[in-house]
Amino acid sequence: MNSIVAIVGRPNVGKSTLFNRLVQRREAIVDSVSGVTRDRHYGKSDWNGKEFSLIDTGGYVVGSDDIFEEEIRKQVTLAIEEADIIIFVVDVEEGITPMDAEVAKMLRKVKKPIFTAVNKVDNAMRDADAVEFYNLGLGDYHTISSINGSGTGDILDAIAAIMPKPEVIDLEKEELPRFAVVGRPNAGKSSFINALVGEERNIVTDIAGTTRDSIDTKYNRFGFDFNLVDTAGIRKKSRVKEDLEFYSVMRAVRSIEYSDVIILMVDATRGFEGQDQNIFWLAEKNRKGVVILINKWDLIEKETNTMRDYEAEVRREIAPFTDVPIIFVSALTKQRLLQALETAVDVFKNRKNKIQTSKFNETMLEIIKNSPPPAIKGKFVKIKYCMQLPTQTPQFAFFCNLPQYVRDGYRRFLENKLRDIYNFNGVPITIYFRQK
Repeated sequence: MNSIVAIVGRPNVGKSTLFNRLVQRREAIVDSVSGVTRDRHYGKSDWNGKEFSLIDTGGYVVGSDDIFEEEIRKQVTLAIEEADIIIFVVDVEEGITPMDAEVAKMLRKVKKPIFTAVNKVDNAMRDADAVEFYNLGLGDYHTISSINGSGTGDILDAIAAIMPKPEVIDLEKEELPRFAVVGRPNAGKSSFINALVGEERNIVTDIAGTTRDSIDTKYNRFGFDFNLVDTAGIRKKSRVKEDLEFYSVMRAVRSIEYSDVIILMVDATRGFEGQDQNIFWLAEKNRKGVVILINKWDLIEKETNTMRDYEAEVRREIAPFTDVPIIFVSALTKQRLLQALETAVDVFKNRKNKIQTSKFNETMLEIIKNSPPPAIKGKFVKIKYCMQLPTQTPQFAFFCNLPQYVRDGYRRFLENKLRDIYNFNGVPITIYFRQK
């Protein structure tokens, strides 16, 4: 299982800039005003062959400094509990502040790897100024500049060195599929599993976060045989604000990475909100199969097109990966629960689809011939050969003369054609263009 790396620190030290650089995408908003990061950001990164999940724990400031310090304390505490590795970001321009000292005091009690990143070190003079951060009592530090990438390779080398080696996966080894039931607290995850197994195996209450740990349940009924994983929402019921959502997603990270198909439970009465979208994209980034269940559908007042309009809205939120089954269920009345299981099994099978290379070339090269990649700067891309790669998830390589001139729009065109012809419903597809 991949490691979880959490970026912690006070506001405006460059946490989100570092996050964006490590995931190589501009996902977190960056601004000189402190407290810009209101939502949690989650991404995938890799270094030296080691993949890891990255979490930006920026806080949202309202009111006085005391309120902010309390929120920071909560976020750092939760990050410490769940993450495997902590990156503590500080600012060389401002030196050690009282809040830095407070966070460092908490980190010194932790028996987990902690890497202090002294940010905004972009010249020799600032490199000398960084020496004062030894006073934090966290040992050696790394000088970096998030904005231009200086020093980030060195800290990543150190982090990757202590990560476990990637597991060698035997593609021929048959194991029971793992279906993780994930979602926000109180979306009905435990109720869904109890309804399937026909007994009150998992505790269910109206209090969000009743489930504290991931619980495996072997399911062998109606011709199905797999492991269902009920995931935790929150550990302490007193935390019911932003840190509740933060904790929920940190637990979902682990469950998603260790499963084959993700069953995303959505509370129909609350709608498909930002946190549902976060969890969905976690599954997509981890290349897992996805089934979306709109739970508590029995509580919704319905008109002629209520279901159609609800589904259309969800698909708008998850675009461009919209080839995902969406089923409206009720764990309480057991409405469409078996259909949900059948769909999850189908998605698991779709994830293992293998296409014969000769037939794949025959089909796709004809499509490419009729709709070739557009010319860029007078350069014409010619795709000569394509194949499915021998990987656990559907990945395809298209070999051409100028792969650098193939744009994302044409990549999406090929993916849509693949989905039209072959059944990859609920499964992310990866397409590579390689030099022939």
